[in-house]
Parts: sequence; structure tokens; C-alpha cells
Amino acid sequence: MSDDLKQRISGLMPRAKADLTELVAMTSVADPRQYPAEECHRTAQWVADAFTELGFTDMRLADTIDGSKAVLGHRPGPPGAPTVLLYCHYDVQPPLDDAAWTSPPFQLTERDGRWYGRGTADCKGNIAMHLTALRALGDDIPVTLKFIAEGSEEQGTGGLEDFVPKNAEELRADAILVCDTGNAAVGVPAATVTLRGLANVVVTVTALDSEMHSGMFGGPAPDALAALIHMLASLRDSRGNTTVDGLDNTRTWTGEGYDPEQFRTDAHMVAGTELLGDGTVSDMLWARPALTVLGIDCPPVVGSSAAIQATAAARLNLRVPPGTDPRTAQDALAAHLEKAAPWGVRVEIERESSGAPFEAVTTGPAYAALGAAMEEAYGKPMTTLGQGGSIPLCNVFADTYPGAEIILMGVEEPLCLIHAPNESVDPTEIANMALSEALFLRSFGKK
Repeated sequence: MSDDLKQRISGLMPRAKADLTELVAMTSVADPRQYPAEECHRTAQWVADAFTELGFTDMRLADTIDGSKAVLGHRPGPPGAPTVLLYCHYDVQPPLDDAAWTSPPFQLTERDGRWYGRGTADCKGNIAMHLTALRALGDDIPVTLKFIAEGSEEQGTGGLEDFVPKNAEELRADAILVCDTGNAAVGVPAATVTLRGLANVVVTVTALDSEMHSGMFGGPAPDALAALIHMLASLRDSRGNTTVDGLDNTRTWTGEGYDPEQFRTDAHMVAGTELLGDGTVSDMLWARPALTVLGIDCPPVVGSSAAIQATAAARLNLRVPPGTDPRTAQDALAAHLEKAAPWGVRVEIERESSGAPFEAVTTGPAYAALGAAMEEAYGKPMTTLGQGGSIPLCNVFADTYPGAEIILMGVEEPLCLIHAPNESVDPTEIANMALSEALFLRSFGKK
């Protein structure tokens, strides 16, 4: 059954590359402080036009509360057919350090069999995947399709999270394909079934009213930076396990494992460094809390003086697995820091954003159809993965459509380096995931 679709998709790959070339050239960073807002609007219109050509009716750009444009529309299927909602986002991360890119970030460049450029994988590669799958199916689509593309996912400003509940009927579906994740490795098909939540805080330590000369006062006078370092050190044990009082750090992952040596490569670990924690890589990534120090306010080495620091601050990111409430975790982190503060220093904690973890229900007919489709497309069984990042929209979908099956999939395997310089996509992943999606839609509709 898949041979006809496979041949069509192979023939469509030059067009997929042309589409992605155009999309990557649009600097659709949803932050007008960095890039013109017109670029996001231009990208949104490009997406709307592309899906209109495929028979989607009433494609429109809808305003959201954060100023971004959502792109949505639908394509009617046969009477009584199930409905599938296709999701992706068209905004991208800023390129960060242009000098770190081997080729221009907003110019698709082919190198060593991969396509490089910002958004080639996250998430414009998934737009190309959707288009390729639907072009291959042509008029033979036995489901009703709905489509939604987000314009501010990378900024995390919640435009679509607010929009979905307010427009619930327009987007209601039996299955929702959230195409913003990917496979375990190139050629290893997977569905992501869990996402970690997050709880951020900023902790500020004050020890003195003013910086003081370290020669005259160093020793008995409390040092705010040293106090902060002491507090941060209490958040991990000697093996690197995250040790926030009140949070379970012993859970295990039961899905597909993550090979330790492959992780070392994927994480660009420096030779001689050790993997952290007592659990497996999968346990540490997907089943346990993980604390990261995102930044510290303190004097830089160059220009620092012989002074005791009066204040110091750090921004902390706590990732939490399914089963852990992020607000509870945030409170636990704050309480831990206050308790760990030495020498009576004053501690102020600002609670920043939090997001709930997500766990998919995988026992329904859509997951069964996807598993069969991926196995047919790749020639090997579909695995299940967790993901350390957060997609708050998944919880919004789950709350708004409790009867829908939510499937996370896409072209973003570890070598893609999403959010980093030299992001890339393997075009075979676009082809194979497009085939998987096409087979899924054909099978799910006929069932």
C-alpha cells in the first residue's frame, strides 16, 4: 500500500526543499525587538496560501492576545469521517551567535546530506512534512482535516494557549498531531508520549548594604556571592542528582532507552566529563526533576575588584516530570533555597513562569494507526520517547478536548541541534515522516 505514496513523496522532495528554502529565508522570530514583525506576518500568509492550494477552505490569520497571528482552516472529508487537527508553528528561535554558524542561518544550505538553517527542523521542517504528505495523498484523504499554525511558540507568550479554549469548536478533532518533536535518531520512528513541565525562579541574596574591601572586611563579613554558591551547590549531590527537598528523584523511565554514548555525542559533552545522576540517561531526562542554573548576576572576572559582594542573584530552571505539579515543585524549590541560605543572609525569591508536564494516553485507535503507519514507512516498530522540553499547548489541548488523542511527532531528531547554531534537518526524515503521516491519515480515515 505504501509503494505508491513512497514514490509520490520521493518525487515531491525537490518541492519540499524549495518550500523550506523560502520558509527559512523568512526571519520569523516573534520578537519585534530583534526582527521586524512583518516577517512573521509574511510567513503566516505563506503558510495560509500553501494550505489553500491543497484544498483547505476559509484559511485565515487570526489575532491572538500576544500579538502573533495563528493560521487556521479546514478541509472537509467524507460524511461521518473522523477529524484530525494538524499543528505546527512557523516562528523560530533567533540565530543566537551568527559567527557560530558555518553557513548563514537564514539561508538553507545543503551540506553532508543535511539541510542547514534556522527552522529547518524546528518547526518549518514540519510544515514541509505536512505539505508533502498532503500533496502525496492528493484527493484521497478520507478524514476531515483541520489545521492550526502558531506564531509565537518559541517566545512562550501563550497566544495560542489562550486562543484554543476560546475557539474550541473550530478546532475540535478526534486526533491532534502536534508536529514539533521527532524521532529517537535518524531512521528510528518514535512518538513522544511525555513532556516535562517547568518551574522557574530568580533568587536574590543580600548580605551587606554595600560592597566592602575584601582586605579590610573579608573573613567575618558575609559574602552574598559565596552564600549563593553554597545554596546552589545544595541543589545537586555528588553524583549530580537534583536534590530539591520534597521532590522525588528516584523514578525510572519505562519507554525507549537513550544510549549513553549516543547521548554524549548528541549533548556535545567534553571528553572526560561524566554523565550525571544515579539513573539511566532516560531516567534523568524524562522521569526525574532536573535543575539548571540559567544565569548568575555577579561581577565578571575581567574588571572585578577586591570587594566582598553585597548582593548576588541567579535564575534557575527546574524541569519536572509527569506526576509532579509545577507550582508545588516551584514552592519546594523556593523553600529549599530559603532553608539552605547560610549566615542569616536575606533571601528574596521571584516566581517566574511555570508549566505543567504532559503525558499522552496511548491506548486509542489513532496511536494504533500511527504505530502501523510508522512501521510501514520505516520498516521497524515505532518506539515511545519522553522529551525534556515543555509544550504547554499540549495540556491546553488535553483540557479542551478530553476525548481527543494527542500525538507528538515530527522531524526533529537529536542531530538537528534545534535552538542552537547550525540547526539542520535530514531530508530523509521529512520524507519518511511525510509517508508516515500520509499512511496514518489514509488508515485512520478508513477505520
